[in-house]
Amino acid sequence: MPVDLSDVALFRAIVATGSLSAAGRQEGLSPMAVSRRLAALEQELGVRLIHRTTRSVALTADGETFLPLAQTMLEAREAATAAFSEQHEGLSGVLRVTAPHRIGRALVVPLVVRLMAENPRLHVDLTFSDGIVDIVAAGLDVAIRVATMQSSELVAVHVADNPRILCAAPAYIAAHGCPKRLADLDAHACLTLHAMDAWTFRQDRHPVARRIKGRLAASSVDTVHAACVAGAGLALLTYWDVAQDLADGILRTVALTDAEPEQLAIWAVLPTRQHMPARVRRFIDGLKSALTVSLPAQAR
Repeated sequence: MPVDLSDVALFRAIVATGSLSAAGRQEGLSPMAVSRRLAALEQELGVRLIHRTTRSVALTADGETFLPLAQTMLEAREAATAAFSEQHEGLSGVLRVTAPHRIGRALVVPLVVRLMAENPRLHVDLTFSDGIVDIVAAGLDVAIRVATMQSSELVAVHVADNPRILCAAPAYIAAHGCPKRLADLDAHACLTLHAMDAWTFRQDRHPVARRIKGRLAASSVDTVHAACVAGAGLALLTYWDVAQDLADGILRTVALTDAEPEQLAIWAVLPTRQHMPARVRRFIDGLKSALTVSLPAQAR
């Protein structure tokens, strides 16, 4: 008997939600029905996929092996369905995206709203987080990340350049002046993130990590940005965090003569290179188009 893909999808939902009852609520099933269907899938495969307790679930070693295979099976089904329906009925299914808060609100939301307007059968599920979300375990289609990508089993598609910008509010510059050289940062109020106590620059084509001191540290980019706009000090933010502020004169770029900030990019990270659903391909293409049009030449 072939594996029932609806049971495979239910297995993915259990992993993503962390419990049988939560997966049941998501799929409109009772906990007993979820348990019965999971048991049927395990019997068909001849392995135990999940350890159950009264309060939580955890993948077995076989479950960890099966999870990416399950993802591939479900993506193949979705791709096959989309290939025959997109031409006549537009995009369909659920587009599941995670992105950092500021980029999510500024770039992702307008794009998915337009895609939904153009494709009435498309649904969207957004998760905004400045942390790293496990997109395979969460069953997500794509993660938008701002980073220098490290090697991984995931697939990363370059969307746009996103250079870091050293910036400050005009009020701060009027009161304290601008640093001219990297060493001058020691005499300025620098706004830091809890997870980043050093800023990375390039000097003579080599990366240099500069430890930063400041009176204000925060847990989120949003908070650092707000403090910078309020004139509390210098901030090292990415271009797409401050693009509108720079255009409106709310913030100003601070250029150093002997160093320049680290160059980053926006990436679309996918769980697999196979069977990219049409909705994911259209989303990435739309994001590339929006960012290419908007990015000024000096920031490219």
